[in-house]
Amino acid sequence: MNVAIIGLGEVGRCYAKPLHEHGMRLSLCETRPPAAATELAQAWALPLHAAPGPWLADADWVLSCVTGAQALPVAEQVAAHVARGAGLADLTTASPALKRHAAAQVAERGVRYVDTAIMGAISLHGVRTPLLAAGTGAEEFGSLIAGAGGKVQVIEGGVAGDAISLKILRSVFTKGMEALAVELLTSAEKQGVREKLYEQLSDIDQTPLRSFIDMLVRTHVIHAKRRAHEVHDAQHELASQGLPSQVLPGVERRFLDTAARLERQPLGMPEPDINQALEWLLATSEPV
Repeated sequence: MNVAIIGLGEVGRCYAKPLHEHGMRLSLCETRPPAAATELAQAWALPLHAAPGPWLADADWVLSCVTGAQALPVAEQVAAHVARGAGLADLTTASPALKRHAAAQVAERGVRYVDTAIMGAISLHGVRTPLLAAGTGAEEFGSLIAGAGGKVQVIEGGVAGDAISLKILRSVFTKGMEALAVELLTSAEKQGVREKLYEQLSDIDQTPLRSFIDMLVRTHVIHAKRRAHEVHDAQHELASQGLPSQVLPGVERRFLDTAARLERQPLGMPEPDINQALEWLLATSEPV
C-alpha cells in the first residue's frame, strides 16, 4: 500500500517510522523540512517532496499532519492529485466546521475523508497515542494505523467534524475540571482539610459520570438562582484565604444568566429530564 505523509513535524514523523516498518511504501512531503525529517528520508531512501503534486497519484492514503491553518489548502491540493477512491486522513487541529467543509470539497473529487483527532500527547505515547476517527473510510484507516501498532477508535455512524468536536468538548470538561481542582485543593490544603475533603466527595466518586453530569444540568435549570448566591459566597471565602478564584466569577455569571432566562421564560415543569433541560437551555440562549 502506498502512503503519503504531508507535514513532517512531530506527528508526521511519529507515524512515518511504524508505517515504514510495517511495509508501507512511503512518500514524504514538507515545505521546509526540519533536519530530523531530512535525515529520516535519507536513512530510508524515501522521496521527500516540497509540496503536494502529481507524485500523489499512486497514494492509497494521505496523512495530513500539517497545522490547522493549512488543513483546507492541503486537502484541496491532495484532492487535485490523488486517484478517485483514495483516502485522506486529516490529523490536524482544524475546527469542526473547517473539517466538514474540507470533507465536502474532497468528496466532489471522489476522495474519502477521515476526520482524525489526536487524543493524547504524541511526545509521550508515540504511535500508541489514541486517535478518534470519523468519516468515509474511517474503518479502513483504523486498520492501517492498528497494523502499524497504533490505536484508533472509530465513531460509529460518525461524519467529518465529529472527532475534532469530541476532542474539543472533552477539553472543555477536563480543562475546566483541572482549573477547579487547582483552586479546590489549594484552599483545602491551606486549611488542613484536604483528606477530609476527599471523604466528603466520595459520594460523587461512586456516581457514574454520565449520571452525575446529567444531574447537574437537570437541576441547574431549577436551582440556578439559589446556587448563584452559593457561588458568590464561595468566592468571598476563597478571597479571605488569600486565594482569589479565577474560575468562580465565570461560574457565577453562568448561574446568573440562567436565572435571568428563567425570569423571562419560566421552565414550565417541576423536574425536567436531561433532554427537556437541554432543549430549554438551547431555546433560551441568546443568538450569536
